[in-house]
Amino acid sequence: MIDQKELQESGVLLVDKPTEWTSHDVVNFVRRRFGISKVGHCGTLDPAATGLLVLVLGKATRLSDRLMGHDKRYAGTMRLGIETASQDREGEVTATKDASHITAADIERVVPHYVGELEQIPPMVSAVKINGKPLYKLARKGQVVEREARKVTVYEFKITNIAIPDVDFEVATSKGTYVRTLCADIGTELGVGAHLLALRRLNSGKFDVKNAVTMDTIKSWTGREDVLNQMIPLIRIPEYL
Repeated sequence: MIDQKELQESGVLLVDKPTEWTSHDVVNFVRRRFGISKVGHCGTLDPAATGLLVLVLGKATRLSDRLMGHDKRYAGTMRLGIETASQDREGEVTATKDASHITAADIERVVPHYVGELEQIPPMVSAVKINGKPLYKLARKGQVVEREARKVTVYEFKITNIAIPDVDFEVATSKGTYVRTLCADIGTELGVGAHLLALRRLNSGKFDVKNAVTMDTIKSWTGREDVLNQMIPLIRIPEYL
């Protein structure tokens, strides 16, 4: 028998995740604050990253795998001359080099090498599992294990601003692409190293961060009705699949 109440409370909530919140933090907040038993998300954002986090509520959680498979678009900044253990700003610095001699022409020459179908080795500080254990847990113990390269696709990598050592960009990718690894690889090819300084998810499939609500707005909501008024109902989800 169809639970009409659960059906009415099923759908997608688009959230503009701030820094320092994990994707899991956002899920837990919505679940506990509004008493919604089933809440999940479609694609993790690192704590330092911001932007579009797609939450699935109620029966929409059954669609999470399909929604997670959408292509993504990000805006970001890479910093040349500094390598980190995690390939982003959160990790321990492992190497530094002078990047002042790198020119816009150098960057524009290298970036096209990272467009198209690529093979990427997942970073040790990631949620990819080896023998059932997330890599980041092994990394915390100081372990480095062999990882198999995975095929990903970068549809577009556009440089939007260069102010050495920082390079701003927009990138459109398939699911499972590590943007921080792209930055690290570009830095390696340039000979100075690099890491991901900032990242913001703009789109996931047809979902756009412009239509997302901030955590400050969600904190101001007083009840479940506010969630229902903002979410995309289950009946409309086929438009986005």
